Amino acid sequence: MDELSRSRTAARSRVERARMLLAYAEGQTVSAIAQGLNTNRPRVERCLNKAVQLGPHAALADLPGRGRVAQISQAARAWVVSLACQKPKDLGYAEELWTTRRLAAHVRKHAQAEGHRSLLRIGRGTVSKILRAQPVRPHKITYYLERRDPEFERKMAEVLCVYRDIALWRATGAPPSPFFAVLSYDEKPRIQAIENTAPDLAPAPGRHATFARDHEYRRHGTVALLAGLDVLTGQVWAIVKERHRSAEFIEFLKLLDGSYPPTATLRLVLDNHSAHISKETRAFLATHPGRFEFVFTPKHGSWLNLIESFFGKLAHTLLRGIRVHSKAELKQRIEQHLAELNESPVVFRWKYQVESIESLATAQS
Repeated sequence: MDELSRSRTAARSRVERARMLLAYAEGQTVSAIAQGLNTNRPRVERCLNKAVQLGPHAALADLPGRGRVAQISQAARAWVVSLACQKPKDLGYAEELWTTRRLAAHVRKHAQAEGHRSLLRIGRGTVSKILRAQPVRPHKITYYLERRDPEFERKMAEVLCVYRDIALWRATGAPPSPFFAVLSYDEKPRIQAIENTAPDLAPAPGRHATFARDHEYRRHGTVALLAGLDVLTGQVWAIVKERHRSAEFIEFLKLLDGSYPPTATLRLVLDNHSAHISKETRAFLATHPGRFEFVFTPKHGSWLNLIESFFGKLAHTLLRGIRVHSKAELKQRIEQHLAELNESPVVFRWKYQVESIESLATAQS
C-alpha cells in the first residue's frame, strides 16, 4: 500500500485511494484527507466505506457497475463487419478503401432499410470498436504474392538440389571438385550515380552528431551490376555496365569462361530474364557445349537465389548514401569494393541441415 501511494506508473485513481487509506490509518480526519489530496469529502468517505466492507485491497479498485444493456445486437454488428469486408467501390463509392468515417456514414444511411435501427446514430468510434473486436482493418492493405509459375515446385526442387549437393560436399569434408563450379547470378540494374551540389559537412562533437548533406543533388544516370557469387569459395565475379542486355550477359559468361579451368562445368543459378534465354545467348552457349549449365529459379522465386542476399548487403554498405561525380567514378568504386571483398571472401553457410534440404527437394520433385 505504501509503495503504491508513491507510484508514478500506477493508475491515478488507485494511487489516490491508497493515499486516502494510509492517511486515515495515521489518524487524519476525513476533512483533512480531502483537503490534503485536493478532493471532496464524499469521495474519501466512499473509499473508506469500501475498505470497511470489502477490505483495503478491494477499496483500491472500482466496484463493478450494473452497466448499460447492449443496444447494438449481434446481427447488427455482423452487418457492419460484412460491410467492412467489401470495397467501397463495390457499393457505389469512388474510394478503394474504407475510412471509419465513411463506413459509419454508410451504416447510418442504410441501417433503417436493413432493419438495424440501433445503428441510426452510430459514430466512427463505435464502428472502430466493432471492427477491433473481430479484428477487421479495412483501411489497411497486406500484400501477398500469388504463384503464377505452373512449374514453381519443379524449379524450386532443382535449385534446392544444387544447394543440397553443396551442403553434402561440406558435410563430408570433401574438397570442391576442380571440374565443377556453382555460381548464383543476377543483375542489379539502375544503380544511380548521384552528385552533391554542396559539400557534406562532417560531424562535430557537441554540435552535429551526423554528416550534414544538402537536399539538392545532381543525377548522372545509372549503371548495372552483373554479378555471380561462387557458392563454394565466396568469390564474386562481376562487371559494371550501363545496360544489362544479352551482349553484357555474354560478356559476363566470357569472364567466367576465362576464370575457371577449361574442363570445369559452370552451373549458374539464375532467373528467367530475357537476356538469359535470348537467341544471342543460346548461340553463344552452342559454341561452348557442356561448359555452362543453367538452373532457373521459378517466377517470383528470387529468394531462392543467394546472390540476392549479397545485393542486399551491398545496398546497405557501399551504396547507402553514396555520392559520386560521374558514372565512371561509381563504376570504379563498385569494382574497388568487390576487389576488397574478394581479398577475404565470405562463404555462404546454408542454415538447414542436409536432411532438411533433401526432404524439401524430394517432396517437391
